[in-house]
Amino acid sequence: MHFETPQKKYESMQDFESNSTMKDSFFTKLLLAVLWLLFISNLGYLILNFNATPKWSIGELLRVNGFTLLMWTAVTFFSAIVTTYAKTYLKGFKYYHKFMMFSLGFTLSVLLLVASNHLLLLVLSWLMMGFFMANLIGVNTSWGEAKEASTFAQRNFLYGALCLAFGVGLLAFTTGKYTIAGISENIHDLSLYVTIPASACLILAALIQSAIYPFHKWLLSAMTSPTPASALMHAGFVNGSGILLALFATVLFAAKALDILFIIGGLTALIAQFAKLIQVNVKQKLACSTIAQMGFMIMQCGLGFFNAAVVHLILHGFYKSYLFLSSGEEIVKSNPKTKTKLKIQTIHIIPILLFSGLGAYLFAWWTGKGLQLDSGLFLTIIVAMTVGQATYNIVKERSLTVLQKTILPALLFVSGIGLYALMYNGVTFLMSDMPMIDAPLQLSGTQITFNIIFLIGFFVMKLEVYKKIPWLYVKLLNISQPYKKTVLMYKSN
Repeated sequence: MHFETPQKKYESMQDFESNSTMKDSFFTKLLLAVLWLLFISNLGYLILNFNATPKWSIGELLRVNGFTLLMWTAVTFFSAIVTTYAKTYLKGFKYYHKFMMFSLGFTLSVLLLVASNHLLLLVLSWLMMGFFMANLIGVNTSWGEAKEASTFAQRNFLYGALCLAFGVGLLAFTTGKYTIAGISENIHDLSLYVTIPASACLILAALIQSAIYPFHKWLLSAMTSPTPASALMHAGFVNGSGILLALFATVLFAAKALDILFIIGGLTALIAQFAKLIQVNVKQKLACSTIAQMGFMIMQCGLGFFNAAVVHLILHGFYKSYLFLSSGEEIVKSNPKTKTKLKIQTIHIIPILLFSGLGAYLFAWWTGKGLQLDSGLFLTIIVAMTVGQATYNIVKERSLTVLQKTILPALLFVSGIGLYALMYNGVTFLMSDMPMIDAPLQLSGTQITFNIIFLIGFFVMKLEVYKKIPWLYVKLLNISQPYKKTVLMYKSN
């Protein structure tokens, strides 16, 4: 006897599409409910147990502490926000369901990375992050450029994962320990012949993922991805290197590799900021901005402030996800206009210097950075420069009264620095059980020299001197272009 399997019959293509849309809608609602529930649960638990965050572990595989809960809260928030946005933004998109699945996979892989204690699980989650992000970049498989960008990114991520695997494998082989905690406890027994190559591999893995020069091309090519994917990438994926470096801070200190991080991060921050100024594409501007911010994050690690790097990656996540999700609005509102040249008048110098000094003092007082002659002094100088720039932008504004120009700078930098200091101290407290996460270095000639270079570069940038140097302008333009095969060569395949 033969039985036919009953099948759903549709009267028309519209009925089929309607049924498919209903399934996608149900899946998206369920996904959003889970993500928001995870975020609220993490946030609530973190607040209620802030002063005594628990320390859980599942054998040697996973560990959950204050830092884990902090990152889980940030990751689930960004993922929930981006997914909520994508629900409307990608409505009718051919690969909508695939995008949601890859987005969920990426989120889960980041959550696993943060909680990983066993080295094998750490490498696996790092590899999974790259896999899901590469697929998000090339989610539109019918677009040649997106496919090439995805392939190029995946190749870079694979190299990064191999570097990470070799680095932690070397540490595991020499210590006989296969957990992050075990390596940190036995790091002092290792020689420089082990810690130097191991730290070099860890640094390479971090540089590749954060798109630090010269590994920045994959990020510039990844602008073919849908805007929600870009937001998730810039708010979460590229920040992963800050987490990795914080987890292996003891290895970097043992290898005396912090100066290398400081120089590479600082040069990247400076070059990418220059490159951002000559971009005409909104997403390319944001990509260059992300590279610059990641350079600054790496630089903070190089100064011994891994806690400050974590604060920076969280704040950058908020800032950059907002910019990407609102990039369409920016395009609508942009109009060609003559840019006002920077011209500091004598009357502006006094308030700029005054507020810069006060801002730097409050920053040093509230965070404890820069009160002594150590590497924290460099970050205090950066804050002074930032406050000075913000003050200039206010005092030059003709629509404001003298009273407003006097009050606004004080309100802005006091509230801004106050909020940063509050978050900095909170993150430091949550990371207190992690070794070497807040260990400023003695002030060195390298730091002083680069500080001078950084200051010169800042004024060259603000005064737009680079526009008068043709070779420099062309060089900046060339290094800020996507990988050539993702733009011009994909058709030849």
